[in-house]
Parts: sequence; C-alpha cells; structure tokens
Amino acid sequence: MRLLFRFIGFLFATGAILFMVGAVIAYGLVQVYQRDLPDTAQLQNYEPPITTRVHAGDGSILAEYSHERRLYLPSSAIPQMVKQAFISAEDKNFYTHKGIDPEGVVRALAVIAQGGRHMQGASTITQQVAKNFLVGNERSFDRKIREALVAFRIESTYSKDRILELYLNEIFLGLGNYGVAAAALNYFNKSVNELTIAEAAYLAALPKGPNNYHPFQHRDRAVERRNYVIDRMVADGAITPEEGAKAKAEPLNVNPRVLSPNTYVAGYFAEEVRRKLLEMYGEKKLYEGGLSVRATLDPKMQALTRKVLADGLVRFDEAHGFRGAMNHIDISSDWGVALAAIPELGDVKPWRLAVVLEANDAQARIGLQPGREKSGEVARERETGVLPAEGVRWTGRSIRTALTPGDVVYVDPLPNRAGQYRLRQIPEISGAIVAMDPYTGRVLAMVGGFSFDQSEFNRATQALRQPGSSFKPFVYAAALNEGYTPGSQILDEPIAIVQPDGSVWSPENFEGGQGTGAHPLRYGVEHSKNMMTVRLAKDLGMPLIAEYARRFGIYDDLAPYLSMSLGAGETTLMRMVTAYSMLANGGKRIKETLIDRIQDRSGHTVYRHDERQCLGCDAPKWDNQNEPKLVDKREEPVIDELTAYQITSIMEGVIQRGTGVSIKAVGKHLAGKTGTTNEAKDLWFIGFSPDLCVGVFLGYDRPRSMGDHAQAALYAAPIFRDFMTVELKDKPDTPFRVPPGIKLISVNPSSGMRASGPGSILEAYRPGTAPPEYAGDPATAAQTDIDQKVPGGLY
Repeated sequence: MRLLFRFIGFLFATGAILFMVGAVIAYGLVQVYQRDLPDTAQLQNYEPPITTRVHAGDGSILAEYSHERRLYLPSSAIPQMVKQAFISAEDKNFYTHKGIDPEGVVRALAVIAQGGRHMQGASTITQQVAKNFLVGNERSFDRKIREALVAFRIESTYSKDRILELYLNEIFLGLGNYGVAAAALNYFNKSVNELTIAEAAYLAALPKGPNNYHPFQHRDRAVERRNYVIDRMVADGAITPEEGAKAKAEPLNVNPRVLSPNTYVAGYFAEEVRRKLLEMYGEKKLYEGGLSVRATLDPKMQALTRKVLADGLVRFDEAHGFRGAMNHIDISSDWGVALAAIPELGDVKPWRLAVVLEANDAQARIGLQPGREKSGEVARERETGVLPAEGVRWTGRSIRTALTPGDVVYVDPLPNRAGQYRLRQIPEISGAIVAMDPYTGRVLAMVGGFSFDQSEFNRATQALRQPGSSFKPFVYAAALNEGYTPGSQILDEPIAIVQPDGSVWSPENFEGGQGTGAHPLRYGVEHSKNMMTVRLAKDLGMPLIAEYARRFGIYDDLAPYLSMSLGAGETTLMRMVTAYSMLANGGKRIKETLIDRIQDRSGHTVYRHDERQCLGCDAPKWDNQNEPKLVDKREEPVIDELTAYQITSIMEGVIQRGTGVSIKAVGKHLAGKTGTTNEAKDLWFIGFSPDLCVGVFLGYDRPRSMGDHAQAALYAAPIFRDFMTVELKDKPDTPFRVPPGIKLISVNPSSGMRASGPGSILEAYRPGTAPPEYAGDPATAAQTDIDQKVPGGLY
C-alpha cells in the first residue's frame, strides 16, 4: 500500500514538473510569438475594397468596376438566417468560445480518424478573420500559433457581431465574389434579405472551397455540400426539420446576374464614365473605393441613338455593295461547335451569326450560332432558318452568287416572318451620335461607333475630325455679335486669297459655279455658301473668329487661316454638340458631363455637376415662406442672348429651306446645320429643339472619301431626322424662346428686304437694326413687325 502511495506521489510530482515545464515553455512561446503579432486595432476602421457602381439616370445599374466584387453590409443589415447558415457550416460554437473551439478541434480530428468525407474545420470564424485580415494563408505550424493568439486578442477587443460582420463581408465565395452581399446578387440576382434557406446554405457551403462546389461544373457536389449545411442548421436548431426537408428538395437555382439590359448599347458611355472616374480619383479609388456614381444616361434615349446610328451606317454601307462572307467554316460535321467558336459582337442584337448550310437561286438554309450553357459548354440545340431572295436583294446579286455553303455571315430576323432572315454585314464606315441637355450639359445618350465590342475607340470624344460647314454658324454668330444683321448683304462671288507662300487659294461652293451675287447673311447659312463665308471671315478677321471658337470650346487655339472658317480645323463631336447647346440655351456657358453626382462608400456626396445653390431648399417644413431660389453662378455668357436667338432662327431656315430640308418632315421646331468636308471625308449634322441638342458624325476611321456624291444632307441629316421623329413624337411642338428686345420683321428671305404675303418670313432683328426699305406698301409691311416687350419673350 505504501508503495502504491509512493508511486502515485511520484506520478503526481512528475506530472506537476512536466506541467510546470510545459507551462514555462508555452509561456515562452507565447512571449516570442507576441513580439511581432499584428495590431488588431486596424480592424476597428477596416475599409475593405468595395465595388464602384455606376447607375443610369433611372437608377438601373449601368456598370460595376472592382478588383474584388464586394458590397459591404453592416451586421444589422444581414438577416439572422444567413448568419446562422455560416455559423452552422463553419463554427457552431461561435457565440460561446473565446476564439479557439476545443470541441471543434476534437471533432475535426475524430472525423479525420474515421475517414469521413465531410469535415467541419477546426478553425473558428474568429481564426478565419485573423487569417484573412492579419496573419496570412501560409500553411505552417508557426502560422497556426500566430493565428490562435491573434484570435484571442480579437475576441477580447471586438464584439461577436463585429467579428461576424468582418467575416461575412471579407470571405471569398467564388466566381469573383467577396462577401455575402455580392455573392447573393451575383449567384441569385437577389439581395441577402431575399435569400431562401437553400440559397443561404449554398453560399455558406462555399468557404470550404468555392471551386470544389462550382454550381455548373460540379453541380452534384455543390448540392451535396449545400444539403449538409442544411442538416447542420437543423441540428443546431436554426431551422425546423420540416424547413430543412423543404430546402433540400429545392434545385440549386443558381442564376448568375446579368447587368441591366441598358448596358449592351451603352458600352461607349460606360467606358467614358470609367475614364473620367480614373482621371478624377485614380485606379485604387475607382476599383476599391465603393463609389456610387449617378450618370446622366437616359436608357431609352440611349437605345434609340444606338438604333438610328446603326441604321444610318448600315444604310450607307449597303448602298456600296456586299463585301462577302466574314468567315468560312467546315460544315461536314457538327457546324454548331465550329460556329460557336467564332466570336460574336454582343451589342449588335438582334443580329446573329449564321452559317450557310445550303444555297440555291431561291433561298439559303442557314444555321444560327448556338448559345452556351452556364457551364461554358456549347448548347446541344441546333437552330436553323431561311434566307430568302428578298433578304439579299440589297446586294444586287443572287443567293447562289453571293453565298456558298460554309460561309459565316450576320443575319437579322425579317419582321413578321418567323424563321426568315435578312443578310447583314458589319459596316466599314463608322460614326457617332451625342444627345445633350443644352441647359445643363448633361449627356443623355452617346454612341461612339457601330459596336463597342468591335472597337472601343470613341468617335464622339476621341476622334479629331474636320467639322466642315457645321462650323459656319459660329462664324455668322460672331458677325451678328459684332454688328452685322441678318439682312447684311454678302457677295456670293469667287474670291482669291493670296497665301503666305505666294500661292492663291480660291474657295468654291459645294455645288460649284461662279456664284449668284449679293445675298443676306441668312442665305449663306441656309445654303452653306463657302464663298460668302470666306468673305465674311475676311472682313471680321480670323483672330476674332478664333476667339469666338475658343469661347465656345470648339478649338483651344484655332489657326488664323481663312480656310478654318470653313471648318478645316479638327475637333470632336462632343465639343461641337456642347457649342451648339450654348446657342440653343441663349448663349450660356455650359460644360458637358456624363456624371451628375458621386458619393463615397459612406454616402457622402463628393462631386456634383450642378453647382447652383438652392436657397431655402433645406427648410424643415413649409411655413408660408418664400419659394426656394436657384442661384446660378456660372461664368458670363459666351454670346449675347439676342445673337443666340438670331443664329438659331437662321438655322431654323436651314431645315425649312436649306441643306437640312429633309428634317422638315419631323414637323417640329428644330434648328441645325449640315457639314460636309472636302472629298466628303467627314459628314456632320448638329441640331437642336428648344430642350435637346443632338449631333451626328459619319466617316471612315482612316479618313477617305465617302464618294463623289456623298453629303451630309443625304446621310447624316436623316439620322438626326429619324432620332427626332421618335424622340419628339409625343411631345408638344414648342417654338424657340424669343428673348425680350428682339423685333420680328416680315422680310423676303432672298433679299432681306421687308415684305409680306406668300414666301415672306419673320426675321429677328435687334432694336434699331431693322431694314429701312420696304418691298411693298410701308403701312402694310409695318403691321408685320412684332416688337418683343413682354418679359420672357414670345413662344
């Protein structure tokens, strides 16, 4: 017995000594590892990379920019059911342990020893926060010790809700998604508050290995792992067995989100916004700063601009013939796989790629490019259609001579002809269109080419081209602002200009000829007379015209050569539309913008385009106070509002009687000007209604002639016409505002003299500048004068 007690005493003493030695060693290790442990205080103000989101004017998502797709949610905004799904899957004792879960460690070892397939990891959620934020992912015993020590520190510093918040917003969940908010949106196109139990369980299954449970490539394993998480939720009492059984019966239902349909026609717009944000804030802020950007885009107007521009480009291109198939493939085996391998432009819908399977004189049988499954595999279904002779009539060739089996082409469904298609081809010519609010500079729509997928080069903002005659209104506006009147007579006769090198330059009108004598200033704009414009510019002096061009923002430093008065200098469509907008708004200076407002990740406004102050807009309630006032502190007008109206009235004549007469069919008050450069390398039309300015440009990317007979009136003006016909269809016909002080006098448009009766027009004159002579009875003609004395003008 005594020996037994001695033995027990020996064991006790030995155990005590070993415990003391172990405790000393453990203490020493802790002290060693604690020397360079990361500071957990940085978690207090941690700001993870967050996706920058760009919203269109109607609030729909236009684009997202990020290195890590993440939308940060505070703990209070995450549903308890979603939290519990992750806790059951990753750390069921999360709310009771102090950073390390001994039960979890033992359970994980036991599962491994038994050869189990499912393993609930030994790392707690707190340890995973320590690993993801502070320690790193190195696989070593040293890292595990550091991770455990940091986990203890985190638990002693932060609440469980804060730790869980960090975890649920940081964790990688596959397919480029970080955090539950982004994953819910991009896996199921839902907010976290809309997730079902099954959907939350699937997201909670992903931290173990997102690629192992890919919803399409490893669907069975994904469902199995999801159901395991549901079982854990039932075992933990988070849901009832009935709820668990119902959730396990649900299909996976992963439906990756596709951004707003508006984006497929807004590639140029979104890219321009991205460039602007990059310029303003830099790459890190753009891709990690979580900016919320409200763009100026009107989605419906954007779709319309894309359609009318594409139609105009195709109209020109098809008039110049069919260039042949874009590709050729072997159709002896499965043509669908070969056709699916050819990249398709994603923003030219409803156009589709097709391969010719059979062809005769009457029709061709075609196979349409198959889609792809969500897994990335080519769909098994093969869709065919018919290309009738009517669908290739524009080529001027028969089907048999135009196409052969194996040819790959684009086709477009024929209206009201199920299964029948029309042959298409990607235009060689390109162009751009911009629609702007003339009072604010807000770009409502912009298309910079036929297809953004084909070319990201933006012809609206990046292409420097000659505006041709579309620059002339600014020459005439300068003249009106410097004392000329709409009735001032200018010779439409040949003029010879001696160049500095001694050569002689003799500009000619577009239609040629020796001129038609003297005409009022209006005539020179309406009929785009080059010789009249050069004579006027010579009289004004090119330095003065260069100054007006600078004021309007068309050119920064226009060379003082008379040829520049005919639009020989290079500028962009965006600059021209902005300048025309200043004529439309009465001469007020504006700056174009694609962005209304930017907010940071906290919701604070960091940029606002509209800098006007609203006095009284922040009143807490209505108490019979004065109405709020908008204080406009913009720079001085670029031109007098009377002059702005005079040139607007003249450009109305361009549409009523001049080079833009095809636009008259719209039936609304519109003003504008065509522009055709030498050899027709650039075609323009820029015009406006009282509240919308639109510019169109057409030209080859490598400038070359569009043909001897090409002119803006035939190709650019119809695009403007088609746009305005649809856009103004259901809107009232509002006349341009006549500013106070303008006197409207009935004149003969050919002579500029007072006249009445058929053929006469109302001409806008400043006070004291009315024409002194009458073409008829002075008493009768005087009755046609309308003196504007009513504040606000005539509508």
